[in-house]
Amino acid sequence: MGMSSSHNVLLLLVLSSFLPLMALAQLRQDYYSNVCPNVEAIVRDAVTKKLQQTFITAPGTLRLFFHDCFVRGCDASVMISNPNDNDEKHNADDVSLAGDAFDTVIKAKAAVDAVPGCTNQVSCADVLAMAARDVVFLTGGPFFPVELGRLDGKISTKAGVRHNLPHPNFDLDQLNTMFASHGLTQTDMIALSGAHTIGFSHCAKFFRRIYKYSKTRTIDPTMNRGYALQLRQACPVGVDPAVAINMDPTTPQVFDNVYFQNLLNGMGLFGSDQVLHTDRRSRATVKLFAANKTAFEEAFATSMIKLGRVGVKTGSQGEVRRDCSMFNS
Repeated sequence: MGMSSSHNVLLLLVLSSFLPLMALAQLRQDYYSNVCPNVEAIVRDAVTKKLQQTFITAPGTLRLFFHDCFVRGCDASVMISNPNDNDEKHNADDVSLAGDAFDTVIKAKAAVDAVPGCTNQVSCADVLAMAARDVVFLTGGPFFPVELGRLDGKISTKAGVRHNLPHPNFDLDQLNTMFASHGLTQTDMIALSGAHTIGFSHCAKFFRRIYKYSKTRTIDPTMNRGYALQLRQACPVGVDPAVAINMDPTTPQVFDNVYFQNLLNGMGLFGSDQVLHTDRRSRATVKLFAANKTAFEEAFATSMIKLGRVGVKTGSQGEVRRDCSMFNS
């Protein structure tokens, strides 16, 4: 009996060690080759059209992908609209997600479903992953392979977002802990932070850094004073909270490594940006990415592929949604 019991425990341990690999094995670049071989071209065409209409498509779609993967895994749960608004996108941390980003995925999914053979075959989660890669490439960043085969999740709750997304005032330890919980390293975290090269934010997110940093300092001492004064002009006291500020004031519509060059000059918009340079444990990586665009692009591509593997749903855990905003009935 003892032998049998220990054997069962060992078997369970072996099987459980393969569970993440099973999810990963489902992901592959040619996942749709038999049913929808042109899916990537269809999505890219739809994303290109949307980006031509409004640039917000680029940073918005990339941010949507991050927010999706960090909460329940890359399963498009962020796309759901529950009748009672008890869904991820109505959480305070998600309400600023760009409507154009949701529209990008919806339009790309519609374009895919309009092709015979592709209809209801491609998940919203995969469309979002492809669209996130495409906006990076279309704004000057690297092109990298996207693994496919994610299913769409069946759960989306407002409370599920809590404590799962990085905040603008996080220090390095908080950032590393959160990213590590998703299997991402400090280098991955720094590289993915580089997405802020095309991002934008709102004054309330960094207000304290430029007006009331502490009892003795009005401006965060890690921030370039000239930059802080420029931000004050753009964000006067009492400003409309909807005013958008570019994360990269130098080349805001180009996916490049200027974000890291800005950090060297104290021009990180968030405390969680600037800490990457002020903390000596991460400073060398920031300096490398600032000096070497290729090194940044390679690290970013690697990190995006790793991010896309987080929390992948398989089998009965997921479905291929017909409508990205609703669970299949």
